[in-house]
Amino acid sequence: MTFHRYVALGDSFTEGVGDPDPERPNGLRGWADRVAEVLAQQTDDFGYANLAIRGRKLGSIVAEQVEPALALEPDLVTVHGGGNDVLRPRVDLDALARTYDDAIARLSSTGARVVMFTIFDPGGGGIYGPVRGRMAIFNEWVREIADRHGATIVDMWRMRDIEIGSVMDTDRMHLNSSGHTHMAHAVLEAIGVEHGLEPVTVEPLPVLRRREAWAANAHWTREFLVPWVHRRITGRSSGDTVSPKHPGLSRVG
Repeated sequence: MTFHRYVALGDSFTEGVGDPDPERPNGLRGWADRVAEVLAQQTDDFGYANLAIRGRKLGSIVAEQVEPALALEPDLVTVHGGGNDVLRPRVDLDALARTYDDAIARLSSTGARVVMFTIFDPGGGGIYGPVRGRMAIFNEWVREIADRHGATIVDMWRMRDIEIGSVMDTDRMHLNSSGHTHMAHAVLEAIGVEHGLEPVTVEPLPVLRRREAWAANAHWTREFLVPWVHRRITGRSSGDTVSPKHPGLSRVG
């Protein structure tokens, strides 16, 4: 298929956090840029907009990004949201699903190809283990909404072909460059676009000794977890001073 106007909506996942590139807006590349680069090779009139901002919860994504996206008249839209919601101490998953459903209904009614994402499976341990059940319930809502509106699903929950820890950045919250490449490959496959991206292969994570694991966890807690908790307590977001990296349609790559 050939797409001419691609608009990406979402949070840090879509903005490209974890895949640094100082030559690009916001200093990031990310999977959406990589998808746009492939699509741009297939037509002379291609345009790409990325409205995603790190730290945004689903309600803010819908309120701030859907209307500008519709104004750009895209024929391809990718939407990722909800991850920042399920990590909060309290979340109404049913209300979250209603918000998501309304947004996808509006986007799909334009005739655009809409792509949605489930949240990755964190497993039963680690920092995300306690909210794994929430993630699974939210993902079922995502699949139901996609079925209702004919959206395409990139089902990260069911990606068992790659070790998730190997494609995560050092903050253990975002994809690294390999992870963003892997995701671009998955998106292009899902929408049936021919591409030259090779599947990502990563080395298994090294098994740390007890003292090494303690030191690594202490460093992560100090550098990433404490600032994250502080922002939650003070009502701040990592995206408070961030603007969309591509607010209007442009050619990338």
